[in-house]
Amino acid sequence: MTDTLLPAAPQPLEKEGDGYFRKGCNPLAQTGRSKLQNQRAALNQQILKAVRMRTGAENLLKAATNQKVREQVRLELSFLNSDLQMLKEELEGLNISVGVYQSTEEAFTIPLIPLGLKETKDVDFSVVLKACRTPSRDEAGVELLMSYFIQLGFVESRFFPPTRQMGILFTWYDSLTGVPVSQQNLLLEKASILFNMGALYTQIGTRCNRRTPAGLENAVDAFQRAAGVLNYLKETFTHTPSYDMSPAMLSVLVRMMLAQAQESTFEKVCLPGIQNEFFMLVKVAQEAAKVGEVYRQLHAAMNQAPVKENIPYSWASLACVKAHHYEALAHYFTATLLIDHQLKPGADEDHQEKCLSQLYDHMPEGLTPLATLKNSHQRQHLGKSHLCKAITHHEESVREASLCKKLRNIEVLQEVLSAAHQRTRLKYAQLREDCDLLNLTEAPDIVSKTQQEVEIIPPQFSKVTVTDFFQKLGPLSVFSANKRWTPPRSIHFTAEEGDLGFTLRGNAPVQVHFLDPYCSAAGAGAKEGDYIVSIKGMDCKWLTVSEVMKLLKSFGKDDIEMKVVSLLDSTSSMLSKCATYSVGMQKTYSMICLAIDDDDKTDKTKKISKKLSFLSWSTNKNRQKSASTLCLPSVGVTGPPGKKKLPSPFSLLNSDSSLY
Repeated sequence: MTDTLLPAAPQPLEKEGDGYFRKGCNPLAQTGRSKLQNQRAALNQQILKAVRMRTGAENLLKAATNQKVREQVRLELSFLNSDLQMLKEELEGLNISVGVYQSTEEAFTIPLIPLGLKETKDVDFSVVLKACRTPSRDEAGVELLMSYFIQLGFVESRFFPPTRQMGILFTWYDSLTGVPVSQQNLLLEKASILFNMGALYTQIGTRCNRRTPAGLENAVDAFQRAAGVLNYLKETFTHTPSYDMSPAMLSVLVRMMLAQAQESTFEKVCLPGIQNEFFMLVKVAQEAAKVGEVYRQLHAAMNQAPVKENIPYSWASLACVKAHHYEALAHYFTATLLIDHQLKPGADEDHQEKCLSQLYDHMPEGLTPLATLKNSHQRQHLGKSHLCKAITHHEESVREASLCKKLRNIEVLQEVLSAAHQRTRLKYAQLREDCDLLNLTEAPDIVSKTQQEVEIIPPQFSKVTVTDFFQKLGPLSVFSANKRWTPPRSIHFTAEEGDLGFTLRGNAPVQVHFLDPYCSAAGAGAKEGDYIVSIKGMDCKWLTVSEVMKLLKSFGKDDIEMKVVSLLDSTSSMLSKCATYSVGMQKTYSMICLAIDDDDKTDKTKKISKKLSFLSWSTNKNRQKSASTLCLPSVGVTGPPGKKKLPSPFSLLNSDSSLY
């Protein structure tokens, strides 16, 4: 139904031009899901354009003094805000397009909510790294993102020193609002990849066939793993600058994943069929009450600030609908066990009494479990009370679904709600009496209980085998971005009477130690502490002391060419500032690491001048911005010029020293 052109599962290798697609990545698969992602990406660009125009208009409104100009700008702002609201509603419509991600099997089941993948821009990485933009919706796609996340750790350690910026800008779009966020460090990239891993698990969960036991098991597992990844993101990256990755939003998303896992657990209990048997009905009623409880808690969390302003309205509505629907089912099954089953001679009285007493926190006034089981009138009276409460919850779920335009268009949801409502009304109509309105008491709440507690499954990175792309540069513990090195120096020397003139120490890589100042190597420029990186073209960065010594002695009296590097003084590194810009955000959870030298502690503000980006709309040519901040339009960003100008982070890349 959704995979109209190409199969959902890509082949391990597919030819495209001169390169191959990695397993788990298929950028050419024009399925319904990929089309939805393309629509979301195009919509993100429209939102960015509208936000820029609104920001420019707001800046003009602040600067303008002419009253007619101000009135015209206010009029333009009202149109821009209307356009942004329409784009936001359109994006919400894409976010609630749950049908695209659902199982292709025909099923009479309530749809689940998947998360859409975050969109990003091209970064000048190799084709191998670019594969993470188009993961397939299966385990291979998750493994691809996990491998890329681990590779980012290697790349960060090797090439992204904490003391300066590398000039690579990472841009990601908020999956809920479409607002772009840019940073010049890998934290945003790593956090966004984790978010997409969690989103991919949600799409896998919604694609499972929920009409089979295996499909429901896979759905429960996928949603638990999605919750684990999102929870890991919340605990590891606590200051992410994007709304969809803020701690409050992630907490709600974790709740939503666990609620959908609990819902799948209930469906697994009901899949073999619900037998009209006392103990079975007790079990199903409490399982339904559990699902209703978690969705009620989820709906309450979605309506708390600051989540309420950014969560899709249709998601909150669906959570409310499901809370009422499953609470109605709990009361319906309780009513059925009370009305259809009377304690008979020879039945297990103690077991039934225990089950009925555990179904409530407390029995209604004047009733006891055993007496109710034996008295058919009391059972029917209490059962009708539960039916009335079930009808009330059904009516509320139908009403909530009718208030949301997106939910009204989901036919299967409307059919499920209507069928459950009609079934309950029909059962009550068979027992209804004229005096019910006066005689029936309010039914007590059902105690929630489940035989399978859902849990958060943390991401298992250790199960993914990843080889560092830059392993040939040497051991990461030594050749990392935290250290600065001289360029490789060639040392030409000979061993005099078998004596090299120095000893070796360390282990991968090996260092020159106890250097004789009068030996041939010292005369050629070798120094104590030098790291040996190659000998006559042979890479030695991963060789042990014994292997290097054996290699050196193998040349005898022949000339030896040895390349070495020296560690530079780390105190010469420049301290810099890392900032985040997010378009149109009222509050930024920024990752700020400010460290400026203390030569002039009396200066309250220090700025780094930088050529304005082409994205800047300011007409003031002397306007200054931070060198590490993306120059996107902002409102009221002013400040005194810095008294002291620090060197540009990019100037360090042209110095004599280099990161080896």
